[in-house]
Amino acid sequence: MKKLSLEELGRISVEEYKNISKSKIVVVLDNIRSQHNIGSIFRTADAFRVEKIFLCGITAQPPSREIQKTALGATESVNWQYFENTLDAIEKLKEEGFLILSIEQVSNSLSLVDFNPEKNKKYAIVFGNEVNGVQQEIIDKSDNCIEIPQFGTKHSFNVSVTAGIVIWELFNKFKVES
Repeated sequence: MKKLSLEELGRISVEEYKNISKSKIVVVLDNIRSQHNIGSIFRTADAFRVEKIFLCGITAQPPSREIQKTALGATESVNWQYFENTLDAIEKLKEEGFLILSIEQVSNSLSLVDFNPEKNKKYAIVFGNEVNGVQQEIIDKSDNCIEIPQFGTKHSFNVSVTAGIVIWELFNKFKVES
């Protein structure tokens, strides 16, 4: 085996990325406080062709040196929009026909393993604050809440890790064409 060079990886340009088909996924960041987490989520969104990221509340916006440290340019390829209030973002997405999935531990949550998205539907995935999670008012507006099964002593993952797991799982379930 030989490690591949950047040229051998055959990455597309930002312009090409903007023009290729995207997944039916919009990511909503509900008051994420760490700019490193935000940047990491941008990078994951780029890798799995997320349609757009909605940055809400205290979630920082590009350009930001701290976001860029982990985004490594993904803020240029992934479309994003800022909302002062997460509820406004959710209402806009509902008007556009998106189903809202909050990633949160709630009564009657659905395991990510058991969630099967409908191929003809669009989904907005809400990731919450590192300490407080997704706001209850957003959970109340959600069509479903998804939970990642965990088997250790901790009860949660870092939000950027959670986003990576969930976006990867949905990407695989949608089977977006490359």
